[in-house]
Amino acid sequence: MKTFKHLYPQIYTFANLEQALRKARRGKRHKPNVAAFECDLDLELLALQDALQDESYHPGGYRHFTIYDGKPRRISAAPFRDRVVHHALCNVTEPIWEARFIDDSYACRVGKGTHAALDRCTQFARRYPYVLQADIVQFFPSVDHDILRSLLARRIAWQKHMSWGGKTL
Repeated sequence: MKTFKHLYPQIYTFANLEQALRKARRGKRHKPNVAAFECDLDLELLALQDALQDESYHPGGYRHFTIYDGKPRRISAAPFRDRVVHHALCNVTEPIWEARFIDDSYACRVGKGTHAALDRCTQFARRYPYVLQADIVQFFPSVDHDILRSLLARRIAWQKHMSWGGKTL
């Protein structure tokens, strides 16, 4: 299994941060926090690049709220600046993970999505007469982060001085 090394400098290139900005603002340009970021766009991106490069970047606090779509769901929204970093990270690492995903995984994947998932579900429904419906309550908050970090480290070599979640890797 190949382990990818030296990815971090690719994350904070100005071109990658610009691309990440475009993805992060898609459908959100009318939001005040996006407009504030774009008001001094070059300065914001340069400051973000410097913070990532010298490893002084720290994520901001999440905004928590509840939505109701059949049942209440607690949503945690990252600040816009952090969403730019999320997209910058995904731009570099997504190709590594995409090659490892099964075909029947549809969420947050380019060329997949809800309609493709429904089409595939229809194919299965025509072929099989039974279905198992399951909802794993609070799955993501219950994931053991030490185990997750060790699984991620098999594919991506972390720089020894980098930290994630307050732990040095």
